[in-house]
Amino acid sequence: MLNEEEQPLFDIRRLALLLEVVEQGSITAAAELMMYTPSAVSQQLRKLEQEVGQPLLNRRSRGVVPTEAGQVLAGHARKIVRQMKAAQSDLGEIGGLKRGSLTVGTFPTLAGSFMPLVIRTFKKRYPAIGLSLRSARFDELVGDLESGVTGLCLLWDYPWNPFQDESIRVTEVFKESTVILVARGHPLAGREQVSMEDLRGESWIVRAEAHPVVEVLQRSAHDAGFEPAIGFLANDYQEAQAMVSVGMGVAMVPKTAVSLQHPDVRVLSLGPAAPLRRVLLAQRQDKVYAPAEVAFQSTLLEIASERAGEYL
Repeated sequence: MLNEEEQPLFDIRRLALLLEVVEQGSITAAAELMMYTPSAVSQQLRKLEQEVGQPLLNRRSRGVVPTEAGQVLAGHARKIVRQMKAAQSDLGEIGGLKRGSLTVGTFPTLAGSFMPLVIRTFKKRYPAIGLSLRSARFDELVGDLESGVTGLCLLWDYPWNPFQDESIRVTEVFKESTVILVARGHPLAGREQVSMEDLRGESWIVRAEAHPVVEVLQRSAHDAGFEPAIGFLANDYQEAQAMVSVGMGVAMVPKTAVSLQHPDVRVLSLGPAAPLRRVLLAQRQDKVYAPAEVAFQSTLLEIASERAGEYL
């Protein structure tokens, strides 16, 4: 006698045929519905009986009736066929973007500016997709992507330190300029464009905790021949704008950081000398991209194409 591990697995197609024959009460009728010949159905049922080790059907002059074993197996087959149809339906819905979920990583300046535009369009097009966002620092974003916490994420880099990771594929979303913030009453506030040389004697408001914008400021100042004097460490860009607005200093920020501009702050261009950062869409190289991820990428790049000029 076969033990549990040695029991043969039944062919699902044969189980489906058995179920149809039992429900129709006729091999011929079942064959027509299943688009087989009666002889092909009979052959498959004989093989199933060999697998089971006992008769499943009693042949009569007017059709067939199941044996006790046939009735039991048909009951299980009914459940299996129902589950297989449900699986096909679920996969079809996911493929058609009628179901599914997606978690996207992003960073604060983008979450407060560009991403709401993308999310609004994506949710309108694919309302059944569960979308969640994780806003974090650079290293956390990469870690979440590598561990599968997020399906894709937004990153950034600068020309002097381009992002490189063989396990991650990146697509440029748009380029973003760096701008200068001054108080409305600042002597330079009436100008549209300034140079770093114009800002040599200023006190600077920068982000705290070794934020990447500090390096951008230092590089730009060093290129202009001076060391920037740091007057205030801000926890976020709204705080930085507030300090600029009351004359505590000037600030250098990425343009998306002032999508919500303080009324007493002026935004000045650095012209062609402005440091540019790339905003990147990152995905794992070894991952098979789900339909929801493909749809989100398409939506994101579409909105970026429409809006990219706003960030330069």
